[in-house]
Amino acid sequence: MSRIAQKVGEEAVETALASVSGDGEKLAGEAADLLYHLAVLLTARGVAPGDVAAKLAARRGAPRRGKP
Repeated sequence: MSRIAQKVGEEAVETALASVSGDGEKLAGEAADLLYHLAVLLTARGVAPGDVAAKLAARRGAPRRGKP
């Protein structure tokens, strides 16, 4: 588990660095890597994408999808 978390951290740094490079193609690639490794980490920890979406919705005060 710690190796997956470490990989997420590495990809986050690479994404941040790519964001200041001005290269949109590189940023998109690094962001894809970050999202992939984050999804792997969430899956390994039993956190569903819907759980993350619900947290984001609550932060902006929007209704949750699929909930009346």
